[in-house]
Amino acid sequence: MITICIIEDILDIREGLQTIIESDERFELLGCFTNAEDAIDQLPVLQPNVVLADINLSGKKSGIDCVQEIKPLFSQMQFIMFTIYEDNDQVFEALKAGASGYILKNTAPEKIIDSLVELYEGGSPMSPKIARKVLSTFNAPMPDNSVHELLSKREQEVLELLSKGFLYKEIADKLSISISTVKRHLNSIYTKLQVQNKVEAVNKLYNRE
Repeated sequence: MITICIIEDILDIREGLQTIIESDERFELLGCFTNAEDAIDQLPVLQPNVVLADINLSGKKSGIDCVQEIKPLFSQMQFIMFTIYEDNDQVFEALKAGASGYILKNTAPEKIIDSLVELYEGGSPMSPKIARKVLSTFNAPMPDNSVHELLSKREQEVLELLSKGFLYKEIADKLSISISTVKRHLNSIYTKLQVQNKVEAVNKLYNRE
């Protein structure tokens, strides 16, 4: 069972998300919040697996503020942002703060479900454009040799391609392996490096903890 919380201040959208989540037996909805302040107060108590958060909220704090305050304390809690815009500096800032992906507000219900499951399983659902923008921030430093000692040659290849912004399918094509094999390598990488998502893995690769 994947436990989920929603942070969304628009009633119709919040109720729509609630309906989508409650219609799937893999999910359990623990709570809905209309502002970041209430979420910051209650998330440490509820400790959901996944938090689906709007960026711009009523109140003084944003969804990004929520990620910045909660993620360092509960690294296992995965945040996915819910936004109107695909290529937006706020999305980028949310990902840098610790969110692991985002969903557009016009996304079809089945795709929202797929994204939540992907996030829970260790993926980072986001567009190639945003992924490259996030991961390009790690291009400058030299790789950390200790990471290379932990990972197999193939795992290093997967992680280095990931650091350049390639999607799972592109990595699979380049290495002549299946997408499921790519995901299996990534799960192994996350376990060995003790990280939760690809941004943290690339961060560790380049020794920027």
